[in-house]
Amino acid sequence: MIALFEHNQTAYEAAVAMLSETGKAAVIHPTGTGKSFIGFKLCEEHPQATVCWLSPSEYIFKTQLENLKAATGGYVPENIQFYTYAKLMNLTEDELAGICADYIILDEFHRCGAEMWGQGVKALLTSHPEVPILGLSATAIRYLDNQRNMADELFDGCVASEMTLGESIVRGILSPPKYVLSVFSYQKDLEKYERRVRAAKSKAVRDEGEAYLEALRRALDKADGLDKIFEKHMTDKAGKYLVFCANYDHLCEMADMASLWFSGVDRHPHIYKAYSDDPDTSRAFADFKADNSEHLKLLFCIDMLNEGIHVDDVSGVILLRPTVSPIIYKQQIGRALAAGKKTSAVIFDIVLNIENLYSIDAVEEEMQIATAYYRSLGMDDAIINEHFKVVDEVRDCMVLFDKLNDTLTASWELMFEAAEKYYKENGHLDVPKRYVTPEGYTLGTWLTTQRLVRGGKVKGLLTDEQIAKLESIGMRWESARDVAWEKYYTAAKAYFDEHGDLMVSISEKNYHGVNLGAWIANLRTYYKNGIQAAYLTPERIEALEAIGMVWSAVDYLWERNYYAAVKFHKAHGHLDVPANYVDEDGIRLGAWIFGLRASQKNNNKRAKMSEEQINRLNKIGMLWGNKHDIAWEKAYAAACEYQKKHGHLDVPVAYTTPDGCRLGRWIRRQRENGQKDMSNERRSKLNAIGMLWETGNRMAGSRSVLLQASMTASPINARKETGAITV
Repeated sequence: MIALFEHNQTAYEAAVAMLSETGKAAVIHPTGTGKSFIGFKLCEEHPQATVCWLSPSEYIFKTQLENLKAATGGYVPENIQFYTYAKLMNLTEDELAGICADYIILDEFHRCGAEMWGQGVKALLTSHPEVPILGLSATAIRYLDNQRNMADELFDGCVASEMTLGESIVRGILSPPKYVLSVFSYQKDLEKYERRVRAAKSKAVRDEGEAYLEALRRALDKADGLDKIFEKHMTDKAGKYLVFCANYDHLCEMADMASLWFSGVDRHPHIYKAYSDDPDTSRAFADFKADNSEHLKLLFCIDMLNEGIHVDDVSGVILLRPTVSPIIYKQQIGRALAAGKKTSAVIFDIVLNIENLYSIDAVEEEMQIATAYYRSLGMDDAIINEHFKVVDEVRDCMVLFDKLNDTLTASWELMFEAAEKYYKENGHLDVPKRYVTPEGYTLGTWLTTQRLVRGGKVKGLLTDEQIAKLESIGMRWESARDVAWEKYYTAAKAYFDEHGDLMVSISEKNYHGVNLGAWIANLRTYYKNGIQAAYLTPERIEALEAIGMVWSAVDYLWERNYYAAVKFHKAHGHLDVPANYVDEDGIRLGAWIFGLRASQKNNNKRAKMSEEQINRLNKIGMLWGNKHDIAWEKAYAAACEYQKKHGHLDVPVAYTTPDGCRLGRWIRRQRENGQKDMSNERRSKLNAIGMLWETGNRMAGSRSVLLQASMTASPINARKETGAITV
């Protein structure tokens, strides 16, 4: 039997309930949390059903099956029809129609956004419109594909469970890693700076530059090389480590360095190579997993281990390739993280991924948001980890590089020309502090210095003429943080004008050129935790509230959804809302109602409501059970209306209410069930509206009702009525 982790069990129950109600459910959990087991659990609990399982590669699926066998002592589902997305797109219409599936599972479903694979999936779903679909992925967003949300495209927004990598670390589902920063080589950077120093026109600049270059060379010589860094931080000397490379040539080059880099850990490490086009990959990966020797185990790989494949006993990962994709980045570091793993993995970032837009900063941001969320609910006990350790082995060298940059800053006029060029190309001077022009000039640092000089915060001289020249190309003299504030606030105001609120999704990464979602989320975190007081001044708080800022997003969203529910109830007289229903204001009311019911059923503390909130929902007809309970209550309400109108419950079997409820059949089933296993509560509710359970009593009750009616009817009609009864 498959025993799921608590977080996966909760997700599984929500997914099953959502599949029953809508036919679609997505589970979005980070790498390492065991989400493939949710799909296998569905197979186990429906052994007579045929499950069509789709995946990016057969290799991924086989590895998942191996992990399942290891976790369960040998269990393998026998009811799976497996296809890769590539094979699916080559099937004919007849072959697609021949897939007799009772369930469809889309593993790594964000990959279905690829044009050719997507066509195959669309054809399958079109040919099997009634088959429930379960999706599993670490992300729903295709970051490099216009931010497409595949949960919306494939599942109509029906997400049964969603959790970020940062949240999983905060909750203790994944252990926080130790993150070590270093670089492979500064040689190219040194050569570039040496050329710039030689090209400097000023002898003083050349002399000062040479001094910093010499200091930098000495610092690099004294700094620990990768061999020392690996020796210091690889605490598991016989552990298994995944080494991510850029391509095949890079992989071979890096593997050749192993004997030098890892000699302090193990003079004879076991080296394995795995890449997508290698026919021996399966053998290499299998040997790597099976290697239980006392030697260091290194698997050099490219992209094939980014997703879907997990090795439980990996001690760490080594990133030797830069990436701007948050999906790939989180998948790679997630290889070292696993639910239930007690030890903390080590991640070696050897290409300064920490400087990239999407990197460990994104994970730390997710952790801040998750921490603030649980604190806002008073659930401090859910916060297991707030931080993880980052070791920067090259900080001193980076400081020297910055100083060398400052020294080599060109003459004021030359830098002004660079600023003017930037202004003409971009229409502003909101230059990132670390921005360097294609010619190598540190324009961002220079503009910051001009502001500091003008404000009297650092020594220097700016003439009136220079000030005027800068202002002519849009220079603003506020600090960089003030400039950033204005830029973000302007975007926030535009969002408010467009949408009427500031409930910005965290995925809103490029609204008017800024990462507005993360900025709003950070502001709420600052406000709740009383940090960044210098940034979030009373004046700024007031300015934000003037454009609809709500500091407790959770409370606001509940109220907004509640009033959407009130509106729905007024229009329809009930809260039987389809799970994929979205109202005219874009509120996913169906998913919200569904989530409330699921959270109450599973006693989910994370979504726990107050008694006041429950009572308010009850007043507008909220039904808390599953779909069968809701159907019963709906029919019961129809019975109440019938009894109120006719004075009895002697409903003809064929009778159907105007809104489609087959009330006659339902009353008959209740009488049958009343003799068997109906709950006392339901029996009492039916008794309260005059239900007659025995056939004889029912007929007698009907005569009494009709005879009373005949007293006010015409003699002819009375005879007709009574005659109808006595026949």
